[in-house]
Amino acid sequence: MKSILTCIIFLFTLLLYSQKEKKYRIRTIAFYNVENLFDTKNDTLIFDDDRTPEGKDNWTINRYNHKLNNIAKVISEIGLDVTKRAPDIIGLSEVENNKVLEDLIHNEYLKSIDYKIIHFDSPDERGIDVALLYKKSAFLPTSFESHRLLLINEDGERNYTRDQLVVGGILDDEQIHFIVNHWPSRSGGEARSKPNRIKAAKLNKRIIDSLQRLDINAKIISMGDLNDDPTDDSLKKILQTHGKTKNLDSSALYNPMEKLYIKGIGSLAYRDKWNLFDQIYFTANLLESENKYRFWKAKIFNPNYLVTKKGQYKGYPYRTYAGGSYAGGYSDHFPVYIYLIKAAKN
Repeated sequence: MKSILTCIIFLFTLLLYSQKEKKYRIRTIAFYNVENLFDTKNDTLIFDDDRTPEGKDNWTINRYNHKLNNIAKVISEIGLDVTKRAPDIIGLSEVENNKVLEDLIHNEYLKSIDYKIIHFDSPDERGIDVALLYKKSAFLPTSFESHRLLLINEDGERNYTRDQLVVGGILDDEQIHFIVNHWPSRSGGEARSKPNRIKAAKLNKRIIDSLQRLDINAKIISMGDLNDDPTDDSLKKILQTHGKTKNLDSSALYNPMEKLYIKGIGSLAYRDKWNLFDQIYFTANLLESENKYRFWKAKIFNPNYLVTKKGQYKGYPYRTYAGGSYAGGYSDHFPVYIYLIKAAKN
Protein backbone atom coordinates (compact mmCIF):
# COMPACT_ATOMS: atom_id res chain seq x y z
CA MET A 1 0.00 0.00 0.00
CA LYS A 2 2.83 2.33 0.92
CA SER A 3 4.61 1.72 -2.40
CA ILE A 4 1.39 2.41 -4.34
CA LEU A 5 0.88 5.68 -2.45
CA THR A 6 4.49 6.67 -3.11
CA CYS A 7 4.03 5.94 -6.80
CA ILE A 8 0.86 8.07 -6.95
CA ILE A 9 2.60 11.00 -5.23
CA PHE A 10 5.54 10.69 -7.62
CA LEU A 11 3.27 10.70 -10.68
CA PHE A 12 1.27 13.64 -9.34
CA THR A 13 4.46 15.61 -8.68
CA LEU A 14 5.72 14.76 -12.17
CA LEU A 15 2.44 16.00 -13.68
CA LEU A 16 2.61 19.27 -11.75
CA TYR A 17 6.22 19.78 -12.80
CA SER A 18 5.44 19.17 -16.48
CA GLN A 19 2.51 21.62 -16.30
CA LYS A 20 4.72 24.23 -14.65
CA GLU A 21 7.44 23.83 -17.23
CA LYS A 22 5.08 24.08 -20.21
CA LYS A 23 5.92 27.14 -22.25
CA TYR A 24 3.60 29.27 -24.37
CA ARG A 25 3.89 31.70 -27.23
CA ILE A 26 1.80 34.79 -26.58
CA ARG A 27 0.79 37.43 -29.10
CA THR A 28 -0.76 40.78 -28.09
CA ILE A 29 -3.48 42.27 -30.30
CA ALA A 30 -4.40 45.85 -29.38
CA PHE A 31 -6.55 48.77 -30.45
CA TYR A 32 -6.07 52.45 -29.60
CA ASN A 33 -8.07 55.55 -30.50
CA VAL A 34 -5.24 58.08 -30.39
CA GLU A 35 -7.48 61.19 -30.35
CA ASN A 36 -6.83 63.39 -33.36
CA LEU A 37 -3.26 62.58 -34.31
CA PHE A 38 -2.78 65.34 -36.89
CA ASP A 39 0.38 66.80 -38.37
CA THR A 40 0.81 70.58 -38.36
CA LYS A 41 0.21 71.21 -42.08
CA ASN A 42 -3.09 72.53 -43.37
CA ASP A 43 -4.72 70.10 -45.80
CA THR A 44 -7.24 72.05 -47.89
CA LEU A 45 -9.26 68.88 -48.63
CA ILE A 46 -10.24 68.22 -45.01
CA PHE A 47 -11.36 70.18 -41.94
CA ASP A 48 -8.02 70.20 -40.13
CA ASP A 49 -7.69 73.98 -39.77
CA ASP A 50 -7.89 73.85 -35.95
CA ARG A 51 -4.91 71.49 -35.81
CA THR A 52 -2.39 73.89 -37.35
CA PRO A 53 -0.06 76.42 -35.69
CA GLU A 54 -2.40 79.26 -36.73
CA GLY A 55 -5.58 77.34 -35.84
CA LYS A 56 -7.79 77.46 -32.76
CA ASP A 57 -5.81 74.67 -31.06
CA ASN A 58 -2.43 76.34 -31.69
CA TRP A 59 -1.15 72.96 -32.90
CA THR A 60 2.59 73.60 -33.04
CA ILE A 61 5.39 71.25 -34.01
CA ASN A 62 6.35 70.99 -30.32
CA ARG A 63 2.85 69.89 -29.38
CA TYR A 64 2.77 67.45 -32.29
CA ASN A 65 6.10 65.89 -31.26
CA HIS A 66 4.93 65.70 -27.65
CA LYS A 67 1.77 63.90 -28.79
CA LEU A 68 3.82 61.44 -30.87
CA ASN A 69 6.06 60.74 -27.90
CA ASN A 70 3.06 60.15 -25.64
CA ILE A 71 1.27 57.78 -28.02
CA ALA A 72 4.47 55.87 -28.84
CA LYS A 73 5.19 55.39 -25.13
CA VAL A 74 1.71 53.97 -24.55
CA ILE A 75 1.94 51.56 -27.49
CA SER A 76 5.37 50.34 -26.37
CA GLU A 77 3.96 49.34 -22.97
CA ILE A 78 0.71 47.59 -23.87
CA GLY A 79 0.96 43.98 -22.67
CA LEU A 80 4.55 44.51 -21.58
CA ASP A 81 4.01 43.04 -18.13
CA VAL A 82 3.21 39.62 -19.62
CA THR A 83 5.08 39.41 -22.92
CA LYS A 84 7.99 41.79 -22.18
CA ARG A 85 7.44 43.40 -25.58
CA ALA A 86 5.11 45.79 -27.42
CA PRO A 87 1.94 44.53 -29.20
CA ASP A 88 2.40 42.40 -32.29
CA ILE A 89 -0.68 43.87 -34.00
CA ILE A 90 -2.30 47.20 -33.18
CA GLY A 91 -5.28 48.87 -34.82
CA LEU A 92 -5.42 52.67 -34.63
CA SER A 93 -8.12 55.25 -35.20
CA GLU A 94 -8.10 59.05 -35.53
CA VAL A 95 -4.87 59.26 -37.53
CA GLU A 96 -4.73 61.94 -40.20
CA ASN A 97 -2.52 60.35 -42.84
CA ASN A 98 0.38 58.07 -43.59
CA LYS A 99 2.90 60.73 -42.55
CA VAL A 100 1.77 60.76 -38.91
CA LEU A 101 1.98 56.96 -38.89
CA GLU A 102 5.52 57.07 -40.25
CA ASP A 103 6.47 59.65 -37.64
CA LEU A 104 4.89 57.48 -34.96
CA ILE A 105 6.67 54.22 -35.79
CA HIS A 106 10.00 56.04 -36.07
CA ASN A 107 9.61 57.62 -32.65
CA GLU A 108 12.29 56.77 -30.09
CA TYR A 109 9.94 54.43 -28.22
CA LEU A 110 9.00 52.37 -31.29
CA LYS A 111 11.75 52.58 -33.89
CA SER A 112 13.54 49.43 -32.69
CA ILE A 113 10.32 47.40 -33.02
CA ASP A 114 10.24 47.70 -36.81
CA TYR A 115 6.48 48.19 -37.16
CA LYS A 116 5.01 48.25 -40.66
CA ILE A 117 1.91 50.21 -41.72
CA ILE A 118 -1.30 49.37 -43.56
CA HIS A 119 -3.39 52.47 -44.19
CA PHE A 120 -5.84 53.91 -46.71
CA ASP A 121 -7.11 57.48 -46.86
CA SER A 122 -10.82 57.54 -46.10
CA PRO A 123 -13.33 60.25 -47.11
CA ASP A 124 -14.05 61.32 -43.53
CA GLU A 125 -14.72 65.06 -43.38
CA ARG A 126 -12.43 65.55 -40.39
CA GLY A 127 -9.69 63.70 -42.25
CA ILE A 128 -9.26 60.93 -39.69
CA ASP A 129 -8.58 57.35 -40.73
CA VAL A 130 -8.01 53.90 -39.29
CA ALA A 131 -4.78 51.95 -39.74
CA LEU A 132 -3.03 48.75 -38.74
CA LEU A 133 0.51 48.45 -37.42
CA TYR A 134 2.16 45.04 -37.38
CA LYS A 135 5.50 43.52 -36.52
CA LYS A 136 7.20 42.13 -39.58
CA SER A 137 8.69 39.39 -37.42
CA ALA A 138 5.22 38.15 -36.39
CA PHE A 139 2.79 38.87 -39.21
CA LEU A 140 2.89 38.58 -43.01
CA PRO A 141 0.01 40.43 -44.73
CA THR A 142 -1.38 38.65 -47.78
CA SER A 143 -4.39 40.90 -48.52
CA PHE A 144 -5.69 44.30 -47.50
CA GLU A 145 -8.56 46.47 -48.65
CA SER A 146 -10.71 49.34 -47.49
CA HIS A 147 -14.52 49.00 -47.34
CA ARG A 148 -16.54 52.21 -47.68
CA LEU A 149 -19.47 52.95 -45.40
CA LEU A 150 -22.10 54.88 -47.37
CA LEU A 151 -24.31 57.10 -45.21
CA ILE A 152 -27.02 59.52 -46.34
CA ASN A 153 -28.32 62.20 -43.97
CA GLU A 154 -31.89 63.44 -43.52
CA ASP A 155 -31.42 65.98 -46.34
CA GLY A 156 -30.40 63.26 -48.77
CA GLU A 157 -26.76 64.33 -48.69
CA ARG A 158 -23.75 62.09 -48.29
CA ASN A 159 -22.37 61.84 -44.74
CA TYR A 160 -18.68 61.09 -45.13
CA THR A 161 -17.15 58.82 -42.50
CA ARG A 162 -14.38 56.30 -41.91
CA ASP A 163 -13.81 53.17 -44.00
CA GLN A 164 -13.42 49.73 -42.46
CA LEU A 165 -9.95 48.29 -43.03
CA VAL A 166 -9.65 44.55 -43.67
CA VAL A 167 -6.25 42.84 -43.51
CA GLY A 168 -5.61 39.14 -44.02
CA GLY A 169 -2.33 37.41 -43.41
CA ILE A 170 -0.21 34.88 -41.57
CA LEU A 171 0.37 35.30 -37.84
CA ASP A 172 3.41 33.10 -37.35
CA ASP A 173 2.09 30.05 -39.24
CA GLU A 174 -1.67 30.69 -38.98
CA GLN A 175 -4.07 32.45 -41.35
CA ILE A 176 -5.99 35.23 -39.63
CA HIS A 177 -8.03 38.29 -40.64
CA PHE A 178 -8.20 41.67 -38.88
CA ILE A 179 -10.85 44.36 -39.32
CA VAL A 180 -10.22 47.87 -37.97
CA ASN A 181 -13.26 50.07 -37.34
CA HIS A 182 -14.17 53.57 -36.26
CA TRP A 183 -17.96 53.76 -36.40
CA PRO A 184 -19.97 57.02 -36.63
CA SER A 185 -20.06 59.11 -33.48
CA ARG A 186 -22.97 59.95 -31.18
CA SER A 187 -22.98 63.56 -32.34
CA GLY A 188 -26.54 64.86 -32.19
CA GLY A 189 -27.46 62.31 -29.53
CA GLU A 190 -27.28 58.53 -29.12
CA ALA A 191 -30.78 57.82 -30.47
CA ARG A 192 -30.58 60.16 -33.44
CA SER A 193 -27.16 58.85 -34.53
CA LYS A 194 -27.93 55.18 -33.84
CA PRO A 195 -28.98 54.32 -37.45
CA ASN A 196 -25.49 55.23 -38.66
CA ARG A 197 -23.87 52.73 -36.27
CA ILE A 198 -26.43 50.10 -37.22
CA LYS A 199 -25.31 50.57 -40.84
CA ALA A 200 -21.67 50.31 -39.77
CA ALA A 201 -22.46 47.07 -37.94
CA LYS A 202 -24.21 45.72 -41.03
CA LEU A 203 -21.15 46.50 -43.15
CA ASN A 204 -18.95 44.78 -40.58
CA LYS A 205 -21.22 41.73 -40.64
CA ARG A 206 -21.17 41.60 -44.45
CA ILE A 207 -17.36 41.63 -44.38
CA ILE A 208 -17.25 38.83 -41.80
CA ASP A 209 -19.88 36.80 -43.69
CA SER A 210 -17.94 37.15 -46.96
CA LEU A 211 -14.74 35.92 -45.31
CA GLN A 212 -16.62 32.94 -43.85
CA ARG A 213 -18.18 32.09 -47.20
CA LEU A 214 -14.67 31.75 -48.60
CA ASP A 215 -13.55 29.74 -45.57
CA ILE A 216 -16.05 28.58 -42.95
CA ASN A 217 -13.13 28.14 -40.54
CA ALA A 218 -11.73 31.64 -41.06
CA LYS A 219 -10.33 33.21 -37.90
CA ILE A 220 -11.45 36.82 -37.76
CA ILE A 221 -10.69 39.54 -35.21
CA SER A 222 -12.63 42.80 -35.48
CA MET A 223 -11.58 45.79 -33.40
CA GLY A 224 -12.24 49.47 -33.08
CA ASP A 225 -13.93 52.47 -31.55
CA LEU A 226 -17.56 51.53 -32.19
CA ASN A 227 -19.17 54.47 -30.37
CA ASP A 228 -21.48 51.83 -28.91
CA ASP A 229 -21.20 49.65 -25.83
CA PRO A 230 -21.03 45.82 -26.00
CA THR A 231 -24.73 45.48 -25.06
CA ASP A 232 -26.07 47.93 -27.68
CA ASP A 233 -28.18 46.79 -30.63
CA SER A 234 -25.38 47.19 -33.19
CA LEU A 235 -23.43 44.45 -31.39
CA LYS A 236 -26.16 42.24 -29.92
CA LYS A 237 -28.78 42.36 -32.68
CA ILE A 238 -26.83 43.02 -35.89
CA LEU A 239 -23.51 41.29 -35.26
CA GLN A 240 -25.09 38.93 -32.70
CA THR A 241 -22.05 38.95 -30.47
CA HIS A 242 -21.98 36.71 -27.39
CA GLY A 243 -20.65 37.58 -23.96
CA LYS A 244 -20.40 33.97 -22.78
CA THR A 245 -18.28 31.18 -24.21
CA LYS A 246 -20.56 28.19 -23.64
CA ASN A 247 -22.23 26.37 -26.55
CA LEU A 248 -20.99 28.69 -29.28
CA ASP A 249 -20.80 27.65 -32.91
CA SER A 250 -17.22 28.11 -34.16
CA SER A 251 -18.37 30.80 -36.63
CA ALA A 252 -20.24 32.83 -33.99
CA LEU A 253 -18.77 36.05 -32.63
CA TYR A 254 -17.52 36.23 -29.05
CA ASN A 255 -17.04 39.62 -27.39
CA PRO A 256 -14.91 39.44 -24.21
CA MET A 257 -15.51 43.16 -23.67
CA GLU A 258 -19.11 42.48 -22.68
CA LYS A 259 -18.01 40.86 -19.41
CA LEU A 260 -15.74 43.84 -18.63
CA TYR A 261 -18.53 46.31 -19.41
CA ILE A 262 -21.01 44.53 -17.14
CA LYS A 263 -18.43 44.84 -14.36
CA GLY A 264 -18.42 48.62 -14.88
CA ILE A 265 -15.05 48.78 -16.66
CA GLY A 266 -14.76 51.34 -19.47
CA SER A 267 -12.33 52.82 -21.98
CA LEU A 268 -13.70 56.38 -21.96
CA ALA A 269 -15.89 58.55 -19.76
CA TYR A 270 -18.56 61.13 -20.53
CA ARG A 271 -20.60 63.04 -17.96
CA ASP A 272 -19.43 60.78 -15.17
CA LYS A 273 -20.48 57.62 -17.03
CA TRP A 274 -18.03 55.02 -18.25
CA ASN A 275 -18.47 53.56 -21.73
CA LEU A 276 -16.63 50.71 -23.41
CA PHE A 277 -16.74 51.87 -27.02
CA ASP A 278 -13.30 50.41 -27.75
CA GLN A 279 -13.76 46.72 -28.35
CA ILE A 280 -12.16 43.60 -29.78
CA TYR A 281 -14.42 40.69 -30.73
CA PHE A 282 -13.70 37.58 -32.79
CA THR A 283 -14.92 34.30 -34.21
CA ALA A 284 -15.48 31.63 -31.58
CA ASN A 285 -13.01 29.26 -33.25
CA LEU A 286 -10.37 31.31 -31.43
CA LEU A 287 -11.74 29.90 -28.18
CA GLU A 288 -11.25 26.27 -29.05
CA SER A 289 -8.19 26.00 -31.26
CA GLU A 290 -6.11 22.98 -30.26
CA ASN A 291 -2.37 23.48 -30.81
CA LYS A 292 -3.25 26.78 -32.50
CA TYR A 293 -3.61 30.31 -31.24
CA ARG A 294 -6.57 30.74 -28.91
CA PHE A 295 -7.94 33.61 -26.88
CA TRP A 296 -6.54 33.93 -23.38
CA LYS A 297 -7.83 37.19 -21.88
CA ALA A 298 -8.93 40.76 -22.64
CA LYS A 299 -7.82 43.89 -20.80
CA ILE A 300 -8.00 47.68 -20.72
CA PHE A 301 -4.61 49.43 -20.61
CA ASN A 302 -5.09 52.17 -18.01
CA PRO A 303 -1.90 52.71 -15.98
CA ASN A 304 -1.86 55.60 -13.54
CA TYR A 305 -0.12 58.01 -15.92
CA LEU A 306 -2.99 57.73 -18.42
CA VAL A 307 -5.51 58.99 -15.85
CA THR A 308 -6.31 62.67 -15.21
CA LYS A 309 -5.23 63.55 -11.67
CA LYS A 310 -7.28 66.65 -10.88
CA GLY A 311 -9.92 69.09 -12.04
CA GLN A 312 -13.24 68.58 -13.79
CA TYR A 313 -12.06 65.43 -15.57
CA LYS A 314 -10.34 63.77 -12.61
CA GLY A 315 -10.33 60.00 -13.10
CA TYR A 316 -10.99 60.27 -16.84
CA PRO A 317 -8.43 59.37 -19.52
CA TYR A 318 -5.74 62.06 -19.65
CA ARG A 319 -6.43 63.69 -23.00
CA THR A 320 -4.59 66.11 -25.27
CA TYR A 321 -7.21 68.86 -24.99
CA ALA A 322 -9.73 69.20 -22.16
CA GLY A 323 -12.46 71.82 -21.89
CA GLY A 324 -11.09 73.57 -24.97
CA SER A 325 -7.62 74.02 -23.49
CA TYR A 326 -4.38 72.18 -24.19
CA ALA A 327 -3.74 69.61 -21.44
CA GLY A 328 -0.75 67.82 -22.97
CA GLY A 329 -2.06 64.33 -22.26
CA TYR A 330 -2.44 61.21 -24.34
CA SER A 331 -5.96 60.43 -25.56
CA ASP A 332 -9.57 60.57 -24.42
CA HIS A 333 -9.65 56.77 -24.77
CA PHE A 334 -7.75 53.99 -23.04
CA PRO A 335 -6.31 51.28 -25.33
CA VAL A 336 -7.82 47.79 -25.23
CA TYR A 337 -6.06 44.52 -25.97
CA ILE A 338 -6.29 40.76 -25.98
CA TYR A 339 -3.74 37.98 -25.68
CA LEU A 340 -3.62 35.05 -28.07
CA ILE A 341 -1.77 32.05 -26.68
CA LYS A 342 -0.61 28.60 -27.78
CA ALA A 343 1.80 25.99 -26.51
CA ALA A 344 5.30 26.57 -27.80
CA LYS A 345 6.97 23.82 -29.78
CA ASN A 346 9.76 22.05 -27.95
